[in-house]
Amino acid sequence: MGSAATKPRYSKSNLLDTSSKSINETGMGIGKLIKSFAFTVGGYEWVICFYPDGQTSAYKEFVSVFVVLLSPGTDVRALFELKLLDQSGKGKHKVDSHFDSPLETGPFTLKSEGSTWGFSLYLKRSVLENSNYLKDDCLVIHCTVGVVGTRVEGRKHYAIPVPPSDMIPSLKSLLESGTGSDITFQVGDKTFKAHKLVVAARSPVFKAQFFGLVGNPGMNTAVIEDFDPIAFKAMLLFLYSDELPKAHELFDSDPHCTSTIVVQHLLAAADRFDLARLKLICEAKLLTLALAEQHHCVQLKTVCLNFAARPENLGEKGTETAAAATPIPVSED
Repeated sequence: MGSAATKPRYSKSNLLDTSSKSINETGMGIGKLIKSFAFTVGGYEWVICFYPDGQTSAYKEFVSVFVVLLSPGTDVRALFELKLLDQSGKGKHKVDSHFDSPLETGPFTLKSEGSTWGFSLYLKRSVLENSNYLKDDCLVIHCTVGVVGTRVEGRKHYAIPVPPSDMIPSLKSLLESGTGSDITFQVGDKTFKAHKLVVAARSPVFKAQFFGLVGNPGMNTAVIEDFDPIAFKAMLLFLYSDELPKAHELFDSDPHCTSTIVVQHLLAAADRFDLARLKLICEAKLLTLALAEQHHCVQLKTVCLNFAARPENLGEKGTETAAAATPIPVSED
């Protein structure tokens, strides 16, 4: 924080003049005080409190003086100056000031209403009584308060738009372009390029295959036996995006949603490659599809397919009964 932060935004002075009440007046004692009129600085009310016989018995040989925050406030930062006036005209005032002082001496933070700044041991009473600060048993204290405008005065709300995460589209683009790929999967008559680190991070089986104790990190081709190429492509897309692929990503000429049989293959893939989330998604999707198929609800079936394709609709809750579903159709018309 620079030194500019110590410059007050609002500044105002006030006087505590005890001429209306002698500091030796009968009845004054420890803890008894003389107050100034309240004054406002920076939207906050303040008052000067002077204790001729000390604030507490521990300070009974001294006079005490404090500036008190009267208004509700949190972490109010302020600079203070107390000037006990020399009433002889010689100008030898007693000055205690934050203003134009090194940064470490201010500003002072008042945490809440009733917080104070000042001195319990302001001046020894015996010194005061024999000084030019007193005239006719009265004194004058000039107080200046400067409220500092800094970041801590209140929470600022900045209207800086933050775009949504593009991590998933970036990962899918990485898969589709093949940039930086270091493994080729051979599935039937199809090949798929991928990245070992990505698939290993998503699947414990791939992690063991490429980086386990008996794994082969130098492998650049992996043959996947007994697997449907379309289902494997769907699984790869899931590994990179954490969601079921859209139909157009799997079927170049098929306008319909992902077929039931592909979802069945995906369920088998989820089990084979230890993909718990994919397994739950497939179970839930096949459960709803089976019900729609049984009752010939074509529109419901379409809605189910679209609904299940959205990952936010398929958490773990509500899918526990999927494994006990009614019989699943093995093909579509």
